[in-house]
Amino acid sequence: MKIYLMIIGIVMFAIGYAVAYWVKGKITSQKIKAAENGASRIIEAAKIKSEAVIKEAQIEAKDKLFKMKTEFDLETKETRAELKKREKRLIQKEESIDNKLEQIERKEKENLRKEVILKKREDNVEKSESKYNEIIEEQNKQLEIISGLTSEQAKELLLRAMENEARHDGAKLIKKIENEAKEEAEKKSKNIMATAMQRYASDYVAERTVSVVQLPNDEMKGRIIGREGRNIRTLEAATGIDLIIDDTPEAVILSGFNPVRREVARISLMRLISDGRIHPARIEDVVKKVGLEVDQTIKEAGEQAAFDLGVHGIHNDLIKYIGRLKYRTSYTQNVLQHSLEVGFLSGIMASELGLSSKLARRMGLLHDIGKAIDHEVEGPHAIIGSNLAKKFGEAPKVVHAIAAHHEDITPSSVYAYLVQAADALSGARPGARKEMLESYIKRLEDLEKIANSFKGVANTYAIQAGRELRVIVESGIISDADSVMLSRDIAKKIEESLVFPGQIRVIVIRETRAVEFANK
Repeated sequence: MKIYLMIIGIVMFAIGYAVAYWVKGKITSQKIKAAENGASRIIEAAKIKSEAVIKEAQIEAKDKLFKMKTEFDLETKETRAELKKREKRLIQKEESIDNKLEQIERKEKENLRKEVILKKREDNVEKSESKYNEIIEEQNKQLEIISGLTSEQAKELLLRAMENEARHDGAKLIKKIENEAKEEAEKKSKNIMATAMQRYASDYVAERTVSVVQLPNDEMKGRIIGREGRNIRTLEAATGIDLIIDDTPEAVILSGFNPVRREVARISLMRLISDGRIHPARIEDVVKKVGLEVDQTIKEAGEQAAFDLGVHGIHNDLIKYIGRLKYRTSYTQNVLQHSLEVGFLSGIMASELGLSSKLARRMGLLHDIGKAIDHEVEGPHAIIGSNLAKKFGEAPKVVHAIAAHHEDITPSSVYAYLVQAADALSGARPGARKEMLESYIKRLEDLEKIANSFKGVANTYAIQAGRELRVIVESGIISDADSVMLSRDIAKKIEESLVFPGQIRVIVIRETRAVEFANK
């Protein structure tokens, strides 16, 4: 029974499996058929869509082709029209060129005809010229015979006459222009200078660096010299100044080129004399202390000068050089006081002319800065000062004004001329400077000698302390016009030959006198 049931179960399982396999195959075949139908539908739809796209593309291509053809036809039409216009212009140009060629040919023929005529005229002119030259030569020979002069001599006489006449006319013109310019310039310059001098007034007392120390008695000389000269040697070594102890009663002379050191030596010696303790150690200590005091005084003097003029931003080392001018003199005029005067005067004149008064004051203050070290550096103090100012960062205008204030270089700015004028005003005012009698007399003699070296000068007189030179000329040799040229030549030679402060006025005097006596 169990075997029977097992067999039945196996059969039923087999039948079930077969049925399931059949059903599965049936379902699979249906799915495949459905998929095939879907694929055929998709393919059919794709065919329809592709045909539509192809038709649209064909239509669009035809449209573009039509447009391109239309544009091409239009461009072709325009190109043809342009070509026709160019062809027409070319035809017109060809016709114009043909006309011009015809005209050129006509002109060439006309020129050939004129050349022939000119050739004939040239031949006639050459014949006439040769004929006239022969006549002129004959006339020249006759003139030479009549006058007794050769043609070269006659030319020379004519040239001289023309040259004299030209010089005479030139002198007249120069005199006229000079008079007009002087009248106008003198009015303005006098007004400006007078205003500057009125607005700035300083003492006329000229300071002088003291180089002589007075002693209480002659016994002090021995104490200054010391045992075997040790005191005086120590003082000279410490200060760099030579002490001259001679027969001058109750006085010691200090000699040295450096004014600051000379001042240190003077103050140190006066303190040692008043203290009474004079020995090498004490001398070195006093000189050291006095040196520091003088350095401080120098710095304060420079700062005060810059403050008085309202000049700021000057380098500290340059301030010290300005202060050193306090102990420097020129023609017995204190250079620091002179620099202050030049600064004030330059600033006043600059303001009158509408220029920067601050810049002009700066130039005036620094114009003689080279004198602070001119005993240490070779060369003119103006050039030394300009190099010093340039070294410490001063502006090119300031450097140029310093270098040009004595015309060591040619002035190229209004400020340089203002500094020149202010320098002359400060040095030329009465009592500002003094000269040795010998140099003063020598300068007067040189002035008169220069003027007497010119032809036609009868007498020369240097007056007003050498600031005016009056030249009397012979009226038969020097004319009124020539006197103008003579005054200019004398002034120029004085500038080239002499060194002098301020300016010298040259006056040429010419007069003609007719004298007759009535007798009975």
